[in-house]
Amino acid sequence: MALFDLPQSELRTYSPDVREPEDFDAFWTATLAGAREHDPLIAVEPVATGLRLVDTLDVTFAGFGGHPVRAWYTRPAGSAGRELPAVVEYLGYGRGRGLPQERLVWPCAGYAHLLMDTRGQGGQYGSGGDTADPVGSGPAAPGFLTRGITDPRTAYLRRLLTDATRAVDAVLALGDTGPVAVAGNSQGGGLAVAAAGLDDRVRALLASAPLLCGIERNLSITDAQPYGEIVQYLSVRRESADRVLDALSYFDGVHFARRTTAPAFFGTGLRDTICPPSGVFAAFNGLGARSDAGPTRDKEIAVYPFNHHEGGDALHVSRQLTWLGERFGNG
Repeated sequence: MALFDLPQSELRTYSPDVREPEDFDAFWTATLAGAREHDPLIAVEPVATGLRLVDTLDVTFAGFGGHPVRAWYTRPAGSAGRELPAVVEYLGYGRGRGLPQERLVWPCAGYAHLLMDTRGQGGQYGSGGDTADPVGSGPAAPGFLTRGITDPRTAYLRRLLTDATRAVDAVLALGDTGPVAVAGNSQGGGLAVAAAGLDDRVRALLASAPLLCGIERNLSITDAQPYGEIVQYLSVRRESADRVLDALSYFDGVHFARRTTAPAFFGTGLRDTICPPSGVFAAFNGLGARSDAGPTRDKEIAVYPFNHHEGGDALHVSRQLTWLGERFGNG
């Protein structure tokens, strides 16, 4: 893919006027208050993985509406009772939590690691998922983004972003937890941005190619999946465009980024049509702009000019480990 978005010189200062609902804060305050009527932890069970250097728990926590959400919680072996910094990680679009042996970077680096399953997903690639979405919806395009999307109250994304924030509640409820970081790539990056903006207990944000940032512009410059789901839906439900765009504005990562107080490390590939770099920079440049503390000063973005959605791949993970280790004293 050739370069298709704004030039990097413009991206560095790009700060678009992204439509924001007047009741954005009230909507999310009420949504989280309803979710937090339920105790965070539903079940915690040890798992035999055959791995000697880590211990894993199968965790079920209460997400949106108290719905059960599954997660793997993995720590260095024998670290129970010792406070560790924690990383809450969210998954890419279509992937489920898989098997606990699959994602070991963070616990092997000395962190407690909560890997959140994604409700209703986990059937497209990887080793699957274990969390249902018990809520139905009206007509939708194949995929997840358009489910219930004519009203923010019924949107699938409302449930998913609430789950992501409740995952922070869950890792803190498990105990022996020091500072908490949220991390993810693509959809996972978008969920990390949302969780950091909705919960000021988050102390670090690692977002690679975050989905859902600058949604309306993204729909005008790419029809790659999963944004293509919305394009397909509106090509049929033509009369719904205004309602859909209004609903989506409640889930735009730019708004959450502007409310976060956490230090942040982002990544983007300049040829990424799935999560276009202008959306990533819109969130990155706006970090902290609407917070009481003011614009975030401790922030970095790794730019990969010749890469698509894979960005920096393993090199970027190495950079994340160094960056977070410096901030959490875990290097």
